[in-house]
Amino acid sequence: MVKFFSQEEEAAIVQAIRRAERATSGEIRVHVEVGAEAPALAVAQRVFLQLGMNKTKDRNGVLILLEVDRREFAIIGDEGINQVVPEDFWDTERDLLQQHFRRGAFARGIELAIEQVGAKLKQFFPHAADDVNELPDTISYGK
Repeated sequence: MVKFFSQEEEAAIVQAIRRAERATSGEIRVHVEVGAEAPALAVAQRVFLQLGMNKTKDRNGVLILLEVDRREFAIIGDEGINQVVPEDFWDTERDLLQQHFRRGAFARGIELAIEQVGAKLKQFFPHAADDVNELPDTISYGK
């Protein structure tokens, strides 16, 4: 397993996930993949299922995936999200990530994207008193 982020960066990303999820029932995960031969979107779709993100109660999981070797990323949401959001919902996050990644500010870009995704999810999936954290907040690593 390759560690892409420093301990401090990883802690900041996990904290961003926790802050975002306090306002929404949505679930956000970050995954770093190394050595994949497929494009980032295909890897994200596979990892989404492997992480059980399609099994949340409201089908409102979001995955931000970095494919390190290919220098690609993908951000995808589950069907519950995609049924209620506008068609261009992910464009702002994609642009934000690209802007920060070009400068090498990977962790900061992900933190900001998580913050914005959480705010958007809150509109459609507000946090309820009986919400439970259905997925881990930690960063997952592949290969």
